[in-house]
Amino acid sequence: MSAIPKASEVAEAAPAAGAGREGDNRPFAFRHFEPAVLKDALRQMHLIRRFEEGAEESYTRGLIHGTMHLSIGQEASAVGTCLALTDTDQITSTHRGHGHCIAKGAEVGRMFAEFFGKETGYCRGRGGSMHIADVTKGNLGANGIVGGGLPIAVGAALSMKMQKRPDVVVSFFGDGANNEGAFHEALNMASIWKLPVVFVCENNKYGMSVSTERSTAVKNIAERAVAYSMPGVTVDGNSLSDVSEASVAAIERARRGEGPTLIECKTYRHRGHSKSDRNRYRTKEEIDDWIGKDPIGRFEAELIQYGILAEGEIEEIREGVEREIADGIEFAKNSPSPDPSDATRFVYTA
Repeated sequence: MSAIPKASEVAEAAPAAGAGREGDNRPFAFRHFEPAVLKDALRQMHLIRRFEEGAEESYTRGLIHGTMHLSIGQEASAVGTCLALTDTDQITSTHRGHGHCIAKGAEVGRMFAEFFGKETGYCRGRGGSMHIADVTKGNLGANGIVGGGLPIAVGAALSMKMQKRPDVVVSFFGDGANNEGAFHEALNMASIWKLPVVFVCENNKYGMSVSTERSTAVKNIAERAVAYSMPGVTVDGNSLSDVSEASVAAIERARRGEGPTLIECKTYRHRGHSKSDRNRYRTKEEIDDWIGKDPIGRFEAELIQYGILAEGEIEEIREGVEREIADGIEFAKNSPSPDPSDATRFVYTA
C-alpha cells in the first residue's frame, strides 16, 4: 500500500490561496462545492489509489496478465477535473486511465472484472486495463495509442455542437502526447469550430522514460494554446482545488459556446511507466520528494483545516473504500470467464 502522508504531516502545506469573494480566503473548491461533494471527492481519490494498489497486488499474484499503467500520485487531476461534469458530459482517456474511469463514475467491481478478463467487465473482458469504456456515464473509453483520445474528443464535441446539446467533452492526455500530430490537429480544429471540448494534459514529467525537459521545446505545455487562439493554463496537478478551479472555468466557457481550453496539470506518477519499467531514469530522491507532495494527504489536511472533516471521519472513508475494493475483487474472481466460442463476439474494428 502506498504511504499517504497523514493530514497532520502536511497541514502546513494546505494552501490558503485562491481568494474569491471578499473575506473568504479558502481555496476555490471549498467556496464552489458543497461539503458533501468535497467528502465524496476524497472518497474517490482513495478509491482510485486503492483500486490501483489492488490491481497491482492482483498482478503480482498472477490474477492479471499483460501489463498496466498506474496513476498512483495523480488522483487530484482526475477527480478535480471531473467534479463539474455530469453523466451526459463525456471524457476520453489514456493508457493511464483508471483514475479517469472512477472519477467519471465507474464501478470498481466491473473494472476488476475487466482486468481479470471476465464477462462481467465493462468490455466483457476483451479490453483489459487500457480500454475500459462506459458510455452510460459518458466515458468514451481509455486508449492505448498515445494521443489517440484527442481526435475522438473533437469528434464527440462536434456532434454535441451540431445537436445543440449543452454538454462538453474533456480529453485527458499525457505530456508525451503533446508532441504528437494528433494533439496539434485536434486543438486547431476545436478552436476553428469553437467546439465544447476541454483538453487536460496530465504532465507527470516523463513520457515513458524521457523527461519533458528533453522532449518538449516549451517549459509549460499550456503555452502551446496560444498557437490555437485558446486559453492555456498551468496548474498544480496535486491540488484538487487548483485543478477544479481551472476545469470549472474551462467547462463553463465551453458550455457558453466560447470554445476550447488547454489545461496543464503538473503532477507525478509514483510508480514506473508500466509494470516492466525498471525506473532507472529517476532518482530515489526525486520520487520521495514527490511522494511528500501526495495529493490525498494534502486534500485531507485541507478538509480538516477548513472544518469539513475530522480525523475519525477520514478513517471511516478509508475503511469504506477498503470494503469496496475487497468486494470488487471478490466479484471479479467469482465472475464467469468468456466462452472460447465467443472469442470474436463483442469485438469491433473500424
